[in-house]
Formats: sequence, C-alpha cells, structure tokens
Amino acid sequence: MADMNDVYTWMNNDATKLNLVMTVSPGDPGTRTFGPSVQYVFHVTSKMGGPSMTVAQAGGTKTNVTCTFASNTSAQCWVHADATIKAYVKGDPSAPAGMTSTDGKIKVFAGRRSDPFFFNLQGFRDVIQLFKDAITAGQLTRNPFGCINGGAAAVDATFATARNKLMTLSATPAAPCNATDIDCFKTLNVMAVVVQVDKTLVNATGNTIVGVWGSTHAAP
Repeated sequence: MADMNDVYTWMNNDATKLNLVMTVSPGDPGTRTFGPSVQYVFHVTSKMGGPSMTVAQAGGTKTNVTCTFASNTSAQCWVHADATIKAYVKGDPSAPAGMTSTDGKIKVFAGRRSDPFFFNLQGFRDVIQLFKDAITAGQLTRNPFGCINGGAAAVDATFATARNKLMTLSATPAAPCNATDIDCFKTLNVMAVVVQVDKTLVNATGNTIVGVWGSTHAAP
C-alpha cells in the first residue's frame, strides 16, 4: 500500500480547485486495505514563473497535503505549511462523494479504482528488444553517455519501427497484456487517494505555476 503507481494533478474548469490523485497498490487484487502504517503526502509548490522570477522567488511557496488512514472507511487529511494547518477533514472517504471539510475547501475520496494509466507494456518491451538487437548487430552505436549516435538512416528506421510497435498490438503478448487490447493495464485496478483543494490553500498571490509530487512514508 506504500508502492506508488502514479501521481496526477489538474485544475477544475474555472481554475478555483486543484485536483490531486495518487494511485498505489499496483495490480490491486481487492484484498489490500488502507491502514495506519502508511502516510500519503502530496507536495505542492506555488511559484511566480516567467522571466521576471528572481532567484529568491525560485523556491516558491510550499504546502503539503497529508492523509492517514485507520481503515478504508476512516481517514483524516491536512493541508499544511510546516506546522500551520490550513484545512482539515476527517471521516469516511470510501463513498463516491468522499468526505468534505466543514468549510468545503478540501474533499477526499479513497478506494479501489480501475488503473487510469494507459500503457502498451508489451509494445514497450518489444521496443527495448528492438534497440538491444540493433546495437548488438552494429546497426546503432552509443556514445560514452549511452545515447544513440549511429547513422541517421539507421536511427530513423529504428525509431519508425519503434513508434509502430508502441502503436500496435503485439503478436505475442505477455502478462498482463492480452491480444485484444493495446492498453495492457485496462483490466488492472489500483487503490487511489483523490483530493480536491481550494486553490487559495496552496497558491500564493501573484504566482502562476503549481508543481506537484507525491510520496509515501511509514507512519510515525
């Protein structure tokens, strides 16, 4: 449950809310549950951006969104800047509507969902083998940094073949891929922590860029 798959983030239509999603438990079998051993954190940095940003402003304004769980049906989340709590919500996050703070500035859902990540895994494996074979055959060479520096014609031909492999079904798919869908993760599930926060909680006045990354920790 601490094994992160992906982190997604986007603004809502009127740019008043920031949506944060962290997926964990890859290939979730339906028997894993949220519990008190893991802490989930979204790290949000608000910056001015653009050529007018000074070195002093480059660090931005940092805010964390931290969630902990007693179980699948009992969670609490904080929006905080160091020790300053900006918003807090506690309750049952498992229903589709999730849980909402009293001021409405933070909403949280947590539960099992279809893995949203689209990936032609077998095509990716085929591309890796394609480049290994081309290098072994001397069709492509690498510089001391490991980057391809072979002849332009060979590189172009290899990349064209690679693009085709990533866009098509493999004739010999390996698990979890199948022969009927290019998205190898289509039938896989994950456990997701989904948080929506009011933009005012994470964005400083005058800033136009928000960066997000996620982490999981052993709960203290």
